[in-house]
Amino acid sequence: MHAGQSRFSFMNMTPILEQTLWHPVALGHVVGGQPLAVTLLGEDLVLWRDGSGAVQAWQDQCPHRGARLSMGRVQGGELECPYHGWRFEGGGRCTHIPATPDFQPGPRHGAHVHEAREAYGMVWVRLAAPEGEPLPIHALPAFAAEAESRLRKTTSGPYMVAASAPRIIENFLDMAHFGYVHDGWLGSRAHTTIEPYEVTRTACGVLATGCQAWQPRSSIHAESGAQVEYTYEVTAPYMAVLTKVPEAGTTAIEGMQESIAMFVCPVSEESSVAWTRMAMNDFESPDARLIDFQDTIFSQDKPILESQRPKRLPLAPGAEAHAAVDRMSNAYRRYLKDSGISYGVIV
Repeated sequence: MHAGQSRFSFMNMTPILEQTLWHPVALGHVVGGQPLAVTLLGEDLVLWRDGSGAVQAWQDQCPHRGARLSMGRVQGGELECPYHGWRFEGGGRCTHIPATPDFQPGPRHGAHVHEAREAYGMVWVRLAAPEGEPLPIHALPAFAAEAESRLRKTTSGPYMVAASAPRIIENFLDMAHFGYVHDGWLGSRAHTTIEPYEVTRTACGVLATGCQAWQPRSSIHAESGAQVEYTYEVTAPYMAVLTKVPEAGTTAIEGMQESIAMFVCPVSEESSVAWTRMAMNDFESPDARLIDFQDTIFSQDKPILESQRPKRLPLAPGAEAHAAVDRMSNAYRRYLKDSGISYGVIV
């Protein structure tokens, strides 16, 4: 196996479809001068930046004797193995073996490399390339660079959760829990009715429009309780975006715009790391205040998510009871099943 190519252990039984998807694995700014260990789809990875500043994502295993490369260090723009000091440049080529300094390492001495990209403030990795046309990282207009001048971006997390990625996304799409899990924040026990809304399939997921919820505090800018209109869009199996528009005159910012993306990394079938990426026309509030609000909301969701059984999302009809308000989550389940997703779900 040559440097620059991906190789998987025989124990890795991850379905090929999930391997070909781009997954968020870390905030871009936390991948710096030293290696960082992460796990994606049960695969241990090491993230680091080479001499040009490009992010690298490799199997966290030295090709020599299997030591974790994440225990090593970055020297002169190269990653050094902690066990015998083998050094690797960006792209995975082994450049130096200290015990035999005159030896010229060949392709079989290279690290096992995966594709990595940066977008939306995150590092994204896929473990295998799909057949045919490469799959792009899904377009999120509110979070794109060209929206930078009109919408300010912040990211909260990482949130480590003992729950499957699909359970986390389904919770993100669910409004009926607002009055109970987020009572006094996103909902109220006195206002729990959710009116009918529309759900449609899109080219890359599912869209829900016309969603309405009464919220005592829809954001840090809320000055009173308000009816808030939500739009939800699933853009990938483990990714969703919501936009919310409060009633006019109920927030400190006139014409408040707010979009929140939920990015979930499936660490294993029953554990995940999640981040929320926010885009809003608030350029005044400190980052800490915006992030604290999201931290509070997620801390209310986390114990519920970790209590759900089964931990993997059941997709079979009749596996769990449903109500009319569950139209979006049911559409999400059908989308996962139709797409052939099997990681983090029970088919």
